[in-house]
Amino acid sequence: MRKFRRLILAVVIFLSLGGVGWKVYDNVQVVKQEIKKNPIAILDQLPESSLQMRDFHRAKIEDGRKVWEISGEEAKYFKEQKEALIKKPKFSYYDKKGEPAQVVGNTAKLFFNEKELQKMELTGAIEVSYKGYLLKSEEAIYSPDKQHIFMPRRTTVATDGLESEGSSMEVELETKKVRLLGNVKTKIEPGKLSKKKNQPKVSQISGG
Repeated sequence: MRKFRRLILAVVIFLSLGGVGWKVYDNVQVVKQEIKKNPIAILDQLPESSLQMRDFHRAKIEDGRKVWEISGEEAKYFKEQKEALIKKPKFSYYDKKGEPAQVVGNTAKLFFNEKELQKMELTGAIEVSYKGYLLKSEEAIYSPDKQHIFMPRRTTVATDGLESEGSSMEVELETKKVRLLGNVKTKIEPGKLSKKKNQPKVSQISGG
């Protein structure tokens, strides 16, 4: 009889611990989902000064329209500094028609002001796909308040049969203007020029 009681007690304890374990697992899954939805708001509640995570994603929705989004293979968030360091970032900005400017690079550093993105600095093998053009550089700075991308180092912009380069470049996303600044050079290959009549173009490309 004692052995039977001990067995029953052991089973009850096991089931209780199992229930606690399942509840903990369930809570962890809920937290993971919340982090994906709004990582900065959740991370600010954690006691640690920094947190590392995989599959980082954050987006801004304004009046029902997606303004921008960023994702990365891995991210480290620094709570006190309101900064995040993203590995292999993929950033997209959407204009009012929903057409994207897409940026990739090796690393991105995000600076937050309260819950808003204040500035983003991308470094290493930067590529910007924008309105049928491909921009390449080693550094890019995105300013959300101005809807502006500035590439302070040597930059090239290319499309079919046309390639230009300059000491730096700036892109005005809303007005769709691209400006090359300093020591501008252009190479044209007539045989490769696109004959597509409906190829999308930015409103203005200028050099100085």
